[in-house]
Amino acid sequence: MRASRYHLATLKENPVDAEIVSHQLMLRSGMIRRHAAGIYSWLPLGLRVLRKVEQIIREEMDRAGALELLMPSFQPAELWQESGRWDHFGPELLRLTDRHNREACIGPTHEEIVTDIFRREVNSYRQLPLNFYQIQTKFRDEIRPRFGVMRSREFIMKDAYSFDIDKDGMQASYDIMDQAYIAIFDRFGLDYRAVNADSGAIGGSTSQEFHVLADSGEDAIAFASEGDFAANIETVAALPPEIERAAPTKSMQAVDTPGMHSIDALARGLKVAPQQCLKTLIVEAEEDTLIALILRGDHELNTLKAERLEGVTSPLRMAQRDRIKQILGNDVGSIGPVGLGIKSYVDHSAALLSDFVCGANQDDKHLQNVNWGRDCEEPAVADLRNVVDGDPSPDGNGQLRILRGIEVGHIFQLGQKYSESMQSKVLDVQGKTVAPYMGCYGIGVTRVVAAAIEQNHDERGIIWPAALAPFMLVICPINYHKSESVKAAAENLYQQCVTQGLSVLLDDRALRPGVMFSDMDLIGIPHRIVLSDRGLGEQQFEYKGRRDQDAQELPLAELTALLARLGSEPCDSSH
Repeated sequence: MRASRYHLATLKENPVDAEIVSHQLMLRSGMIRRHAAGIYSWLPLGLRVLRKVEQIIREEMDRAGALELLMPSFQPAELWQESGRWDHFGPELLRLTDRHNREACIGPTHEEIVTDIFRREVNSYRQLPLNFYQIQTKFRDEIRPRFGVMRSREFIMKDAYSFDIDKDGMQASYDIMDQAYIAIFDRFGLDYRAVNADSGAIGGSTSQEFHVLADSGEDAIAFASEGDFAANIETVAALPPEIERAAPTKSMQAVDTPGMHSIDALARGLKVAPQQCLKTLIVEAEEDTLIALILRGDHELNTLKAERLEGVTSPLRMAQRDRIKQILGNDVGSIGPVGLGIKSYVDHSAALLSDFVCGANQDDKHLQNVNWGRDCEEPAVADLRNVVDGDPSPDGNGQLRILRGIEVGHIFQLGQKYSESMQSKVLDVQGKTVAPYMGCYGIGVTRVVAAAIEQNHDERGIIWPAALAPFMLVICPINYHKSESVKAAAENLYQQCVTQGLSVLLDDRALRPGVMFSDMDLIGIPHRIVLSDRGLGEQQFEYKGRRDQDAQELPLAELTALLARLGSEPCDSSH
């Protein structure tokens, strides 16, 4: 490809509305352009990367025995009503009505459609196992789309769905997909982890997420220092500390704390450590009342754990400030367990505190030196918090380390959730009708591109892994339009690359070298060859890898060996 005939729409400055690195660099390099909140076009450069992601996915899905199909984005409401998700999926489901007043939605996922296909097409165990997949546009009406394509409303996803006659078959299909995903992410060339996860709105039992590790990741992932334990922090049990609570040493006393409505402000004002303070969160209960969740000041509430507590609403709903004031008589910043008068759950770590600080249930007042059993009832103890660095691993192997990750893949064992609700049946070996066991397997294709950038960039721009780069090599001829010898050498090298099937970009634009190099660094092409009159006169060329600090002067005689080496790296054959 010649740069003069390609649409390279680079920007010098970061757009003001781009919050994270991938969003900034995708806009600056000319990969995407925004039309509305969470709605983007993929320009030619971005589409090349997107297609490389898709190709790797297709090859590994096909190798695993999955069959590609294409399902509609427009999905009839009655299918979602059959599964029970029409009223439960939430406002992210974009509902609409056609000219005949028939309700429908734009698909955020395709469990209902694929189950409908299956029940129309398959009637016997002899046709199983089956695994259908597609790479297709999805739509989720995010309340606050942000971070570019990382959390957009319209996105491209690979979703696959397996069907088996029994649980053992479902497990076998799940294991095949697990290995296929490992192969896919290995080929992407990204640093990633597979972790145990919660199934969320999709449903089912067993599930596993695939995260690309990056400091900007929205998800926290816990890894054991020894062994293989790894899980999304949402699902990790915080083991009860193996110590006894210390005896009280001081008498409880009330103190004025005007304006101290946060743990940090309270700890500073009273000169105590945050872990010696309690924070009391008030949530809605199922019977139109309130429940208190009490944690140590330095710990964070785990929403999934809280939702599983008896009496707590699911999904979890924090009580509104006015409702708290009406029922408890004071504001949210001064609530504590002493004489609270509503059902409470206390985290294991908080239950071990003695002589602690908590709200006095009076505005702008707190209590110091409070003790369980003496000043307030012994607590109903539960695991309420997110684990933190240094916590013991739930499997007993070492301590936990917390890293940030970007979820780009998720695989589920759905069981019979959809096949039973939608009356999808097949005949088993005994001739009885049974609902098949399903699995579903997703990869956020557009998200992979952004995650790759979040993990691989520097102050100059993107650093693509070789398998995802839009071009493997760029040829930068200095004075291409003025020097016949440079032009001839560049054209000869370009044709040699094309003949060898190398993905190559010839930058034949009339630009100064600095501007040309800046553009190519921004775009992130892995390898750069520079040709100049001086170099050719000395029988040399300049080579620089995108991750290299300095360029090298190499003999022209080594060009053929270099191209052969580049040809062995993972890339496509387009040019």
